[in-house]
Amino acid sequence: MYITKLGSLLTHVIIGSAGLKTITGSTMGGMKEMQEMLDFSAEKGVTPMIETIPINYANEALKRLQNKDVHYRFVIDIENSLKESIK
Repeated sequence: MYITKLGSLLTHVIIGSAGLKTITGSTMGGMKEMQEMLDFSAEKGVTPMIETIPINYANEALKRLQNKDVHYRFVIDIENSLKESIK
């Protein structure tokens, strides 16, 4: 795999054993740019809008995704889900 930068686009070029080439990229930039963005977000109090769900709601969450009934990113609360399953 070769990693190169085209402007601010970080690009990965993968050459397979059959000579096939795959080019992928990210508009997020490299690690330095990502860290700067995270630092800025922390400084300004920018946080994601999420809906925290228990693990046993995951199938319903997938149905909601299919029905386009999602307003925020789903985050599965594994820690509390595990505590509830132990009880």
